[in-house]
Amino acid sequence: MVTIRAVPVDAPDAVALIRSYMTEVVDRYHRRPMPASTVDGALADEPADDVAVLLVAYRAGEPVGCAGLRVAGPHTGELTKVYVAPPARRSGVARRLLASVEEAARERGLRRLRLDTRTDLIEARALYAAVGFREVPAWKQAPFADCFFAKDLLPG
Repeated sequence: MVTIRAVPVDAPDAVALIRSYMTEVVDRYHRRPMPASTVDGALADEPADDVAVLLVAYRAGEPVGCAGLRVAGPHTGELTKVYVAPPARRSGVARRLLASVEEAARERGLRRLRLDTRTDLIEARALYAAVGFREVPAWKQAPFADCFFAKDLLPG
């Protein structure tokens, strides 16, 4: 059974999941394992301290995934730090996290979610398309982003 709950971004479970997320992003970007110092730099460049809510998925009491929501404007939220640990992938955890982020966004009066990812993160792009996100023009430049999505939220 999977449960999802909001946790502070500096909680140990959140810190560990965000580090795992960034390690995978950095390693895949460079196409090889990178030293911890490179991951530290990426974490410093993309901090989570502006995340309005960070949701963590737990399976059998163990943290297995996370997804964050930033408020990007009066009616727009940004999905960030979406990660599911490899042993929990392809089990519906990511879809549950995304649905929970959408619910959190609606609770905050947000009408649209956007996100950035990379072209080489094929699994992530397929998931976002499957849950209703569509590709849109870039709204920012970021070192680990070259593909942008948005989704209009229907009332809950």
